[in-house]
Amino acid sequence: MREIQDRGMLADYLRQYELETIFYEPFRPHLSLYCFDQGEFICSQGAPAEYLYVLVSGKIKIYTTSPEGKTLILNFMKPLEIIGDIEYLKETDTVNTVEAVTTVHMIGIHHRWLRKFGQDYAPMLQFLLDMITNKFYIKSNFLSLNLMYPVEVRLASYLLSISFDDADTSGEKQRTAINLVDAANLIGTSYRHVNRVIQKFCKDGLVERDKGYIRVIDRKGLSDLAGQNIYEVVTKGGTNQ
Repeated sequence: MREIQDRGMLADYLRQYELETIFYEPFRPHLSLYCFDQGEFICSQGAPAEYLYVLVSGKIKIYTTSPEGKTLILNFMKPLEIIGDIEYLKETDTVNTVEAVTTVHMIGIHHRWLRKFGQDYAPMLQFLLDMITNKFYIKSNFLSLNLMYPVEVRLASYLLSISFDDADTSGEKQRTAINLVDAANLIGTSYRHVNRVIQKFCKDGLVERDKGYIRVIDRKGLSDLAGQNIYEVVTKGGTNQ
């Protein structure tokens, strides 16, 4: 993580996502713009939570880990999304692990400034309420349906989510390192099942394997198989392509 020392870029993000009223003048000196590189953790499950983050650029992966060490993807998110809202309101440790899938820009503010300037500020409270309500609606639907989808759909959705960045318009095939054991854990199935499905995808011309990498060669075919990508959802103020 590194702080981007560019107040103009920060102001541009506030305007772009209509956050100027929410983060009104007293907040401004205490807002920071951060960059997280691909694969970097924004926060880790169980760690102390001190900041509220607003995702304004890039894509993140949100997942949970059981006491036995099993992990399960909850979803992938694009702007506009907030991280640390529940932790701020409940004053609890970090609930889920959040990882950058692409290079990510986040607006961050420490909880103490939220308490000082936002605790009785109606636009901020309404913003948090809207985002949390939407988040619980998504989670309720996702958790009830996720494991009911065939592994083929879950794996196709996972490959689409980790292999493509909307900012990439080059049309080039994407080559992504993928650990099949991790993929199996994250989509809630066995390594053998994932391996069989990958072999089928290769046979069908959707992907190819190359020295530990998976290369997506037919994005449309994967999209047709996945239907609506179950790991990427539309959030209030954001869009998914």
